Amino acid sequence: MIIEPRMRGFICLTAHPEGAAQNVKQQIAYVKSKGEINGAKKVLVIGASTGFGLSSRITSAFGSNAATIGVFFEKPASEGKTASPGWYNSAAFEKEAHAAGLYAKSINGDAFSKEVKQEVIDLIKADLGQVDLVVYSLASPVRMHPETGVLHRSALKPIGQTFSNKTVDFHTGKVSEVSIAPAVEEDIENTVTVMGGEDWAMWIDALKGAGVLADGALTVAYSYIGPSLTEAVYRKGTIGRAKDHLEATAFEITDKLKDIHGKAYVSVNKALVTQASSAIPVIPLYISLLYKTMKEMGLHEGTIEQIQRLYAERLYTGGDVPLDDKGRIRIDDWEMRDDVQAKVAELWKEADTDNLAQIGDLEGYRKDFYNLFGFDYSNVDYKADTNEMVNVESIK
Repeated sequence: MIIEPRMRGFICLTAHPEGAAQNVKQQIAYVKSKGEINGAKKVLVIGASTGFGLSSRITSAFGSNAATIGVFFEKPASEGKTASPGWYNSAAFEKEAHAAGLYAKSINGDAFSKEVKQEVIDLIKADLGQVDLVVYSLASPVRMHPETGVLHRSALKPIGQTFSNKTVDFHTGKVSEVSIAPAVEEDIENTVTVMGGEDWAMWIDALKGAGVLADGALTVAYSYIGPSLTEAVYRKGTIGRAKDHLEATAFEITDKLKDIHGKAYVSVNKALVTQASSAIPVIPLYISLLYKTMKEMGLHEGTIEQIQRLYAERLYTGGDVPLDDKGRIRIDDWEMRDDVQAKVAELWKEADTDNLAQIGDLEGYRKDFYNLFGFDYSNVDYKADTNEMVNVESIK
């Protein structure tokens, strides 16, 4: 079939397998270009199919020659209907990993469920024995709680009062004012349940209880802080409460892992274009201005640059992992530099529909968004007939 992007609001309903393969190949080439990392050799990535999770799997495999198990919840293709982008990413990753002689298997299912946790444990026991790194990179708007059976939905809302500021429709470039009503207590509780640290802790409890965590095993989850510009809707909003819970959970997990000399870390990462961030008002405008600023300063990074630097310069240096005063790894350090934030704040004041194309990087934002779905890669022929029926090799 001829596969073209079909948009509905902030979601693309189609994905391109050859574009996804290009995405994976480019990330692999980058990791290889940076040299070997003396990292973990047996790695479990929970949320392995897109964004930081995919880049974590690629960095482990092609930076440290690691065996990887990836967990994700993606939709395979059906005749005349494309798979979700994460499915195609995972298919491309496994193909490249297997060609390089690396172990790579994947499990497609609800990572919040007890059943998937058990399936992963059984696979580790059968094939790897134990794992020495667990990356927790789930990004889901909903969670079926495995104990109560209640379906919880997260909310992207400020807390305490209505938030009003500028945002941009990145499809049209129109800058407008947006107002978001404050969360009620139930919104906060649901968001913490979905996006906080409870499931991360459940994963580690299950893995440790089954004896599949190696001595000295590390686990890392990803968070975000961001600037004062976005804090009302992000860090001081419902998502921020969930991130606070996630970060507190790292200390609890570290306590549980003391007897096997393990540790849990939260890495605070940079603002990037993701399916989730595109749906949060204010964030697309901030990212557009941030991209322009960081590219001009030679500081811009995508997910693969961030994760390669996290592994090579933080987690696996051979020395102590550098942490901030709240015990977090900061790989958002370039984004949060004073000169970067001062420039973005200055641009923010003047940004409008007429000048955003000049003072921001709206084209870069759009390209990154389309790239998420396998579109807008220069070396892919999007007019060619493409086979949508692509399999992930390890999933029968």
